[in-house]
Amino acid sequence: MPNSQPDPRPKPLEESLLFPRTSRLRAADCGLELDSRFDCARDIVLSHAECEERGCCYAPLPHAASGGPPWCFYPRNYSGYKMGPFTPTPRGQAATLIRPSPSYLPKEILTLRLEVMEETESRLHLTLKDPLSQRYEVPLPTDQSKSRAVTQDPFYTTEFQPEPFGFIIRRTSSGRVIVNTTVAPLLFADQYLQLSTSLASPLVTGLGEHYTPLSLDLNWTSLTLWNRDMAPHANANLYGSHPFYLVQEGDGLAHGVFLLNSNAMDVVLQPTPALTWVAIGGVLDLYVFMGPDPQTVVRQYLQVIGYPMMPPYWSLGFHLCRWGYPTTNATRQVAQRMRDANFPLDVQWNDLDYADQCRVFTFDPRRFGDLPDMVQEFHQRGMKYILILDPGISSSSPPGSYPPYDEGLRRGVFIRNATGQTLIGKVWPGPTAFPDFTAPDTRLWWEDCIRRFHSLVPVDGLWIDMNEPASFVQGSVVGCPDSDLESPPYVPKVIGGQLSSGTLCMSAQQKLSTHYNLHNLYGLTEASATHSALVKIRGKRPFVLSRASFPGIGRFSGVWTGDVRSDWEQLRYSIPAILLFGLFGVPLVGADICGFGGDTTEELCVRWMQLGSFYPFMRNHNDRPNAPQEPYVFGQAAQAAMRSAVNLRYSLLPFLYTLFHHTHTSGDTVARPLFLEFPSDPNCQTIDRQFLWGSSLLISPVLEQGAVELAAYLPPATWYSLHDGQPYYSEGQYLLLPAPLNTVHVHLREGHILPQQEPALTTTASRRNPFYLTVALSAGGWAFGDLFWDDGDSLDTFQTGDYCYLVFMAGQSQVVSDPLKLSGALDGLVLRGLRVFGVASPPRTVWANGDKVQDFSYRSDTKVLTVAGLSLPMSRVFTVQWTL
Repeated sequence: MPNSQPDPRPKPLEESLLFPRTSRLRAADCGLELDSRFDCARDIVLSHAECEERGCCYAPLPHAASGGPPWCFYPRNYSGYKMGPFTPTPRGQAATLIRPSPSYLPKEILTLRLEVMEETESRLHLTLKDPLSQRYEVPLPTDQSKSRAVTQDPFYTTEFQPEPFGFIIRRTSSGRVIVNTTVAPLLFADQYLQLSTSLASPLVTGLGEHYTPLSLDLNWTSLTLWNRDMAPHANANLYGSHPFYLVQEGDGLAHGVFLLNSNAMDVVLQPTPALTWVAIGGVLDLYVFMGPDPQTVVRQYLQVIGYPMMPPYWSLGFHLCRWGYPTTNATRQVAQRMRDANFPLDVQWNDLDYADQCRVFTFDPRRFGDLPDMVQEFHQRGMKYILILDPGISSSSPPGSYPPYDEGLRRGVFIRNATGQTLIGKVWPGPTAFPDFTAPDTRLWWEDCIRRFHSLVPVDGLWIDMNEPASFVQGSVVGCPDSDLESPPYVPKVIGGQLSSGTLCMSAQQKLSTHYNLHNLYGLTEASATHSALVKIRGKRPFVLSRASFPGIGRFSGVWTGDVRSDWEQLRYSIPAILLFGLFGVPLVGADICGFGGDTTEELCVRWMQLGSFYPFMRNHNDRPNAPQEPYVFGQAAQAAMRSAVNLRYSLLPFLYTLFHHTHTSGDTVARPLFLEFPSDPNCQTIDRQFLWGSSLLISPVLEQGAVELAAYLPPATWYSLHDGQPYYSEGQYLLLPAPLNTVHVHLREGHILPQQEPALTTTASRRNPFYLTVALSAGGWAFGDLFWDDGDSLDTFQTGDYCYLVFMAGQSQVVSDPLKLSGALDGLVLRGLRVFGVASPPRTVWANGDKVQDFSYRSDTKVLTVAGLSLPMSRVFTVQWTL
């Protein structure tokens, strides 16, 4: 860090292990380009002499602001590990690395074992571990990441530099360098692991969860991964940690890198372009995914961390919540007013208002005494009900009066402090204990608690909040011991400056390890336990929504983006947040529509409802002190605009559900950045104000206050307005589109067919409604689409074959349905009509299954054929054709 004032400053890492002063460094060793300097003093501000004592170069920069190139940096060929010969292992090959002389780090590990595993032709796996001492490693489910024999030539080659040790991974087809760790030294101490690499391009995305654009800023920035209860804002570690990045190589190719490590870490980006991982525990466990295209990279990543769960159909409807519905009657009134105003509402929620003295697994006998009756009423209306469940268990109730705590204490399920007592923090109910979800006994106790509560209040899903875990005191109510875990030699740039800030002591004991190692896994382990409990208790597809996250959570849960503010900037930033979670394997994701913090405005709320209608998970949620933002509180014009957007979403749910089927079974994305679908279009590389559903539907929302027109980029193709079929023949250009308050622009790509359904006030009702198809013909007159359909709620329907799968094809002036797989799920459902975009001239006649159709129309200005009045069973082959 550029600072020539040596005092006052903290003590360097370990004076006794410093290099002898080395002013013998040759100028050639230090003559590096500014952008190619790698920081030798991340942990501390060093003077000239102290820098050289580390064996590093010191070259101050005049007038340099903090955050630029480092003044103290590694010379070329800084001393490092020396690599021995490879020997075969059951999974690949291994070599021993030995560091002949120590660096400046305390508790350095001087002997390492490198293992290199060519797991598939497109996936390379490297690990660096201590061969003499077992260190903490993240438990990854092995069924997902099994390797298979590499049957074709790998997409990668690897080269190893023996001394100082480093490796280079290249793309076989072009020789392009994908990873090059020889650019800076490998460091490996007990609480400091550092690995740098060059980057193939400055187009880097990933490394969540942060408040960033889709494309990361490489101008000497740092991203900290440490789960924290922190409202989204810039330069802060937020609720989740995802140590995965994807690089667009600039020519349509892409690769990804995943560091499987759950300790606190900084990821440092610099304009070389290059990246440095700095983790403060665990091992270096690195996966490299070679693509070759971005969508394939994501699929390869999900093959390691697990494909996402299949959500229940109803969870794709509209959800409404607020902290501040004080009673069951107030909650009932909200649902009734939504119905009276003709707004679809599938799921009514309650925040912590329902709980007796904020204690989970209870409900307030006075304000929510008839909660079980209210839930049954919602069910009778075809609605669902969800409430919040925090992990913190109140520890201050009189003994014998609060079974979750009494039972938990008896069964030993809570996280313990360093001396073995139950660690007590503080959350909404006051003093609280925290379940250790890494322990099997805890999972059983958690299931028992949910089962007992569900027998009284038959909730349809659970919202697990505050699970970073969050605490209102630092560490515990009695503080934390003084130790290396609480105060490591290097602390990543976490909000609050200490690892235990806003959470538990690092020395706290869990079944698998210390909280120091397991903190970032807390939300994942709770989501897994909650998902498992709901499967056993309800026997149906579970719905879990988590705030904290880590790779693999998409197998159990959706995620929302936390406490966003009601303002236009946060509206805009919600798009990259949603898209990034898709890349991280969490497709069921949304932001709090209209914002959680602060008062919304009518215009902002309309625009947010329009955008939110295309979040994969759609929920309007609000904080207690704010102005109400339920759709029915606004003026009639605003309500009409909102209603139109929500109804459009409901009409598209069969298509959205089919996209979720593809992500669940093959790792596709649902809400998709443009660069994933159009990797060779340079204009798409950084776009994050528009996005796609699947490969065919382009959403271009209004994101600016007062805007009445919108510049939308249309990649090269013919795109049809979903509203009226108006064609746009794009060569890859921005179009200026009118965007009054009642308009959200959605375009359908040529060559695609959308299955749709008449909307209704709940999915229970809409699932019984007639279907229709929207067909977007290509220039050659063809199109393709599909529909996955089951009962929407049963477990493992794909795995057990209890589903329908239909393919739709258009060509030669006809649309054909081909049911490839049938169950009873489509019985009684019919195709009522279709719209065909791009019909060149007026049809003379239309036929459906050989019968002449009377009810059709054609617009010559937009070239749209509309066919209505059909009643074709969806479970049978059908053909609709037209003669020109």
